[in-house]
Amino acid sequence: MDVRKTLQDSRAWVQEQLKLSVEFWLKNGMDPKHGGVYTCLDRKGEIYSTDKSVWMQGRCGWMFAHLCHVYGVKDEWLAASKSCLDFMEKYCINRQAGDRMYFTVTEDGKPLRQRRYFYSEAFYALANAEYYGVTGERECLERARKAYDLYWSLSHGGEDPTGLGPKTIPETRSGRAFGLPMIILNVTGTMLRVDPERKEMYEQYAQQCVDEIFKYHVKPELKCVLENVDVDGTPRLYYTEGRTVNPGHDIEGSWFLLEQAQRTGDKELVKKAAQIFDWAIEAGWDKEYGGLLYFIDCLGKPPEAYEHDMKLWWPHNEILIASMMLYRDTGEEKYLEWFVKTLDYCKAHFADPEYGEWYGYLRRDGLPTMPSTKGSTFKGPFHLPRCLIMVDQMIGQILDK
Repeated sequence: MDVRKTLQDSRAWVQEQLKLSVEFWLKNGMDPKHGGVYTCLDRKGEIYSTDKSVWMQGRCGWMFAHLCHVYGVKDEWLAASKSCLDFMEKYCINRQAGDRMYFTVTEDGKPLRQRRYFYSEAFYALANAEYYGVTGERECLERARKAYDLYWSLSHGGEDPTGLGPKTIPETRSGRAFGLPMIILNVTGTMLRVDPERKEMYEQYAQQCVDEIFKYHVKPELKCVLENVDVDGTPRLYYTEGRTVNPGHDIEGSWFLLEQAQRTGDKELVKKAAQIFDWAIEAGWDKEYGGLLYFIDCLGKPPEAYEHDMKLWWPHNEILIASMMLYRDTGEEKYLEWFVKTLDYCKAHFADPEYGEWYGYLRRDGLPTMPSTKGSTFKGPFHLPRCLIMVDQMIGQILDK
């Protein structure tokens, strides 16, 4: 393999895909009337549902501000970010329930659904923090801090002001979810960058997240990271949810850990993150059709989720980020090979040269579900552009060495 040419060619394609993705969402997703972003878009970018995902308001707000952070401020990017921030502030916060946030709202901001989970707050904090980092608007920093602190409290036993109980009857079953420390670890990285006044606290919390992930969820004896475990981390292998492995989630978590390792200089953490990647890619890559399976069972039993053998866009985004990060940090060529293999799969199956953006959902054989979609309640301008921005930057770093 001609490494330099491979990297240069890959970077050129990534940059073009980023341009197409950003243009797709600016043209089709932004709501000029009510503010915020529509994300339920079909292949051509036409809206098929006007309901708005609160997660996506935060994620889109972050993405457009992050574009300004990385490539320099453009008025349309900053305006798109602010539109999402303003929409969230006006419509997406349940002021009667301790400023918990909704999960979905109507196009004009009427509340539709409140969930017990608090990822809306995480993405709201992420967006406001990134926007503050670009503009210096102190109010956005205060919003980010407040939402960050609320997430941390709720994820560590704080009382939920919505009054919504846990997912299962706690007297029968309670436990821990991998997503909780993983997501806040990522948000903490942004808070560390833009909010040095609370640096000591963020560093403490970041290390606590790492400790929780390895203490409770990483299972070397099973060669995986379990999504759901008992309160003390004991695997619960007697029912399907307790055996669930989401390879893409594990790979995403691996690069969150690699970012923490880079911040702290922790070489052992690099090795641990690499091991998580290796387990996940080996267990999750479809040997017959290619691409990463969505869910697998850690004991090889039937997964419960109907979509377990589908191929979704975001796990492949995470492979591209993590494999390039591991190649950059370890120099091991196997990670560059995984990057190239995954990029080739994405070119062949996810990318749409006719209308831009990537398909979100493929069947196991790699064909898009029909009718095909470019966005949904869960897919918007986030995973793909984040991936393309990061890969562009990392390849640049490697080529400049």
